Amino acid sequence: MRYFIELAYNGKAYHGWQNQPDAISVQETLEKALNISLQEHTPVVGAGRTDAGVHATNYLAHFDSGKHIEKEKFIFKLNSILPDDIAVYDLFEVNDEAHARFDATSRSYEYHVVQKKDPFEFETAHYVKNELDIEKMNTAAQLLLQYTDFKCFSKSKTDVKTYNCNIVSAYWEKRDNKLVFHITADRFLRNMVRAIVGTLLQIGLGKMPEARLHEIIASRDRQNAGTSVPAKGLFLTRIEYPTSILNK
Repeated sequence: MRYFIELAYNGKAYHGWQNQPDAISVQETLEKALNISLQEHTPVVGAGRTDAGVHATNYLAHFDSGKHIEKEKFIFKLNSILPDDIAVYDLFEVNDEAHARFDATSRSYEYHVVQKKDPFEFETAHYVKNELDIEKMNTAAQLLLQYTDFKCFSKSKTDVKTYNCNIVSAYWEKRDNKLVFHITADRFLRNMVRAIVGTLLQIGLGKMPEARLHEIIASRDRQNAGTSVPAKGLFLTRIEYPTSILNK
């Protein structure tokens, strides 16, 4: 039987989601907990990579098991094994062909920026001291929806076959003492969101005009875009799937 597992994690202590030969990952930590809980070797396939230090409030992965799992007891046991910075929220059975990565139809991220020094936010938000023009940043964010090729925001050494992404939503909002950037697309390139945010912050600081974004995207050159913002402010917040994956 195949199961989807929903979890959240604080990425500070991890070198991203994916297993690494010489660094601790969320995937490795979850697999070890599943091995103990199910008493069997249990490889896990995640919805995709997150970089070192990036967080997730909603992450999905799948695993196979020949055992019938009692959800509530299983989640309680798994959470008692996992460290405090990883929490499992839900488990549901899916059809045998369902795939946490390839069946995902959209992914959503948030990036958190604070405008004043905050001792309770410094580990999960990027501090920008100078005033930001949120209207200019939102104008620029809307320009992203006009394009599909985002090579200019991709990490230079990557093995992807295409740089095309369909961004369906991108905007900034004020939330209490924060500025939060929201973005949703069918897929994302490595480092893409952090590079986009870094570029939009340059616009918000008045260091480049909004229209400059057209030139940056057309250039397909990472060196023309802004510096990537720190990973600590980035959260994967939602992954969507078709209902057809459910085992009815």
